[in-house]
Amino acid sequence: MDQPTVTLTQRQGYQFEHQFAPGLPLLLADEPAPLGTGTGPSPVDLLASAVGNCLSASLLFACQKYKDDPGSLRAEVKAEVGRNERNRVRVLGLAVDLHLGRPAAEVAHLQRVLDTFEDYCTVTQSVAPAIPVALRVLDSTGAVVKG
Repeated sequence: MDQPTVTLTQRQGYQFEHQFAPGLPLLLADEPAPLGTGTGPSPVDLLASAVGNCLSASLLFACQKYKDDPGSLRAEVKAEVGRNERNRVRVLGLAVDLHLGRPAAEVAHLQRVLDTFEDYCTVTQSVAPAIPVALRVLDSTGAVVKG
């Protein structure tokens, strides 16, 4: 099984360069003010992004398995950050809205896809035991088809 490796190198302050596989561009992450300068996404942003990306990819893969086209997908992920019982700042939850690029009626096997795609999302299924993930799927008309 693949073992992805990311190398993080401090640039200055709370800015870290993230080097993924050879040939991929560097990603600069930074903490928001007052710790950092907000020059790049924060670690919380990266977590939210990873969950949204993985769910989107899983939904697309499941649709393609049935030769369905969900249209251009869009994901919005909101991270709830607050203090836990020990007064430590934590990600308390993630709310994910996945938007299909077409009406639900145009995706023939949508219900089958919605029943299974989450189980194949490596990142979300790894994170969800520790951080609640609330998921909604909406079609291009704004109708909630899951959630």
